[in-house]
Amino acid sequence: MRFGVLGPVTAWTDAGEPVTIQGLKVRALLADLLVHEGRPVPADRLIDDLWGSQLPGNPAGTLSAKVSQLRRAFEDAEPGSRALVKSGPAGYSLTVDSSSYDALTFADRVGAGRLGEALALWRGPAYADFADEAFVETAVARLDEQRLNAVETWADAPVDELAALVAEHPLRERLRASHMRALYRSGRQTEALDSYEELRRLLADELGLDPSPELVALHQSILTQELPSRRSNLPAQLTELIGRSEALADVSACLAASRLVTLTGPGGVGKTRLSLGAAAEVADRFSDGVVFVELAAVTPAALSVSNSLTDAVQAALDVRDIAGPFETVVERLAAVMGSRLLVLDNCEQVVSEVADLTDRLLAAAPGLRVLATSREPLGLAGEVVWSVPTLDVPSRDDGLEVLSERSAVQLFVARASAASRDFTLTDENAADVSVLCRRLDGIPLALELAATRVRALGVRGLVARLDDRFRLLATGHRGAAPRQQTLLAMIDWSWELLSPDEQAVLRRLAVHADGCTAEAASVVCGFDVLDVLIRLVDRSLVVPVQGVEGPRYRLLESVAAYCVEKLRAADELESVQQRHLEYYTSFAEEARPQLYGGAQGRWLQLLDEDAANLRSALDRAVATDQVELAERLVDALAWYWYLRGRIAEALRSLAAVPGSKRAGAWRVGFMYVQGDSAAAAERDRWLEAADARAQWWIAFAGSDVGDLVTCQALLEVALKTFEADGDQWGVAAVLAARAKHAHVRSDAAALHADASESARIFRTLGDRWGVLQATSWLSAHAEFVGDFDKAAQLQREGAQLADELGLWPELAGSLGMLGWTEIRQGDYDAARAHGERALRLATEQDQRSTQALAEIVLAYAARRTGALDEAETRLRALVDAARQQKDPVLYLSMVLTELAYVVELRGEPSTALELHLEAFRISEEYESVRGMCWSLEGIAACLPDKRVAAQLLGSVDATRAAEGFLVAPAESGDYDRSASAARAVLGDEEYELAHAAGTTLSPEQAFRLL
Repeated sequence: MRFGVLGPVTAWTDAGEPVTIQGLKVRALLADLLVHEGRPVPADRLIDDLWGSQLPGNPAGTLSAKVSQLRRAFEDAEPGSRALVKSGPAGYSLTVDSSSYDALTFADRVGAGRLGEALALWRGPAYADFADEAFVETAVARLDEQRLNAVETWADAPVDELAALVAEHPLRERLRASHMRALYRSGRQTEALDSYEELRRLLADELGLDPSPELVALHQSILTQELPSRRSNLPAQLTELIGRSEALADVSACLAASRLVTLTGPGGVGKTRLSLGAAAEVADRFSDGVVFVELAAVTPAALSVSNSLTDAVQAALDVRDIAGPFETVVERLAAVMGSRLLVLDNCEQVVSEVADLTDRLLAAAPGLRVLATSREPLGLAGEVVWSVPTLDVPSRDDGLEVLSERSAVQLFVARASAASRDFTLTDENAADVSVLCRRLDGIPLALELAATRVRALGVRGLVARLDDRFRLLATGHRGAAPRQQTLLAMIDWSWELLSPDEQAVLRRLAVHADGCTAEAASVVCGFDVLDVLIRLVDRSLVVPVQGVEGPRYRLLESVAAYCVEKLRAADELESVQQRHLEYYTSFAEEARPQLYGGAQGRWLQLLDEDAANLRSALDRAVATDQVELAERLVDALAWYWYLRGRIAEALRSLAAVPGSKRAGAWRVGFMYVQGDSAAAAERDRWLEAADARAQWWIAFAGSDVGDLVTCQALLEVALKTFEADGDQWGVAAVLAARAKHAHVRSDAAALHADASESARIFRTLGDRWGVLQATSWLSAHAEFVGDFDKAAQLQREGAQLADELGLWPELAGSLGMLGWTEIRQGDYDAARAHGERALRLATEQDQRSTQALAEIVLAYAARRTGALDEAETRLRALVDAARQQKDPVLYLSMVLTELAYVVELRGEPSTALELHLEAFRISEEYESVRGMCWSLEGIAACLPDKRVAAQLLGSVDATRAAEGFLVAPAESGDYDRSASAARAVLGDEEYELAHAAGTTLSPEQAFRLL
């Protein structure tokens, strides 16, 4: 018998037939018992609920009669079910559980994260036909709240259902947010914005409140079409997960209750496959998505296991290096986790280091949950260890019908049918299939390996060959668990069925980390292996996965471990590892020139695919003291690391070859990018030996935080060499860097000329990174001369191109520049949205200069919208960071000017004046005319002598007119405030005279008046 209250109160037989219950009071009795979910209800309570003050003549007897009627209705519908209604000293109760009562089923499915299935149980309002009765009031409220929470959490909630609930609960903000997201993701942006406006109006009119900051942020994201999507990298599964439905439900429930769940079991039992299924099952619970991290390539032989682990997690998150006020990489990782499920696969090789990383991440990221797979537990407090069982194997006396229901048999039959189309489970082969599944202990990998041989040997032939092999290994591995004995026997047996060529290829593939191409396999194995690879794929010993340009081939974990031992036994391990090192060194060197032209996007993806192999090769080169190969590798990969934002990985790798001149120059640039104050000293160490590319790299990376004079000189020297050598990429790169210096000096003509020529050359070469650099400075020129629409268009195009290429540092820069343009236009909401996104990306990519740009945008937006506390906090943090550098950084002048305005608005003109004076001196040092004008304008606002203030403003106006500097209407407030204060003191006539006198002065001359 089954019962429902998620709609009208209803009962059904197990066959699904409705149960007829006569009489309103009998149905009310059923509703009251269901309210208590199987707990006993005292008779007095039931009498009061059913009749209230209108008591019958014999209340106890009447209640007993109603109970009898309910039992009879159950018995008539389904014999034996009258026993469901029980009576005892504590009262009456109805036996229900989550399989028979929809309210409990709903709660279970919500707890397991199966929100769509849970919400599908609802047939209308809870207890619909008794909704006005007092005894259901609390239960209805609780169920309604659970339903609303589930709808608000479910990422795939239908728009129409959300709209109906919003109409019922118009002031519920989480529900409104879900409705807005659903509308936006359905392509109905305008309706999403209208929904927000409706709530804003209702809150103001009815409660006198504003929407929450979270809803305001969501509104802004929709407004700017930047609503973030959940990031998930779960690999698509090509086959059905067979026999694991109960396991999936159990693991999903564990993840609902615990923040760390570890799937344990021997190799081949299906830990990874179950983890992927469980992660997909619960993905809706995590607003920031599910990230799968494959750790098989992280071995104890790595130079630093902990660094390799964090590299793997960062790569899976696709955020690379993360900057910010953090002391450790783990803190940086935790800062971007949000509400996320992290799946750590194959932890056993480095289990202690994984445990340490997991413990620290969980402690620092409250919205994070971890699902790990390992042959042993991580051993952390609060860990739920879930041992993955083998599949259900048949009993000796199972008939064909029962046999076909066993999960081990289902898996074997499915895979065998795929390998041999004519294979089916029949009376003739049932006994052999039963024996095979039992002998293989229901281990999925063993069953799949055996299934591939059905076509050649038949099931009976498989069983005959297993017998001898199992007896041999049962006595040869006493220390191993029985399942491990069986799996090893299965792999060993499969190995001996291979030809010598197949054995050679299989064992030599084991040196690859995370798979390889057929070309790489041929070089490392020593001969053309494509045909052999295909045969090994057919035998399920090699797994094909789709790569950028065709299939890649990888070994299953257990097979790879087995093959490493075979390499040692054949005395080939050292020689094959050496071929692996030499191949990937050559591969990296082949890729290097391709990263400077039209093939850039393709080769970035190719290098991404083999990142684990390249790290493994470098680790071996360093560990075996092969300095030349290590130098070649880091030199070839440095530009790739920069383009992908892998700053920390680059610095660690370059440090592994401390004596290399080429590596030294690369390291200087990466230190500048990371904001390392020791970069200047390191630059002096390697500058003399630097070639033109190295000189450009140092100047390019150091221009934000270095000595501009030295950087400018390096660019000019490098340009002459590039022109003499015909190196067009180098010429374009210098021109783009030189455009930046022109922007600092406020030299609009030089800025446009250099950026335009740089863009032309980069477009000819097809280098999209270079086009991004050049067009960013063309957009800066447009912003400089007041063509804000063109500037914004170029910046949006740059952002789109960077997004397509996966060049996240450049994307952050384009968004930051777009935010700055919007500041000048006075669109502070849009500027804040783009600034926040730029800051998030720049922080993830460890791009300090872009972080500073984003913080500046956010600070300017804050000051101009009256958020002085926020503006001051951001600006002082920028000033503190800049003062830690040995040389003044480019942004310090404008940050000091903006901070001075904040201080002035707080009523501290003398402190503000000191800040403006410092800002002017820095701008003067860098020959930044625009910066000097901004500073003079601020100084005028703080000066007690308003005659001198008027002269300063005269100098500013004359200089801006001469240089073509446009003051946008949104920027005129500070100037107008200064001018008005001076006019109020001097009067119009005296002000005009002083102002006119100032127009004859340069900014430097005007500053000397002080």
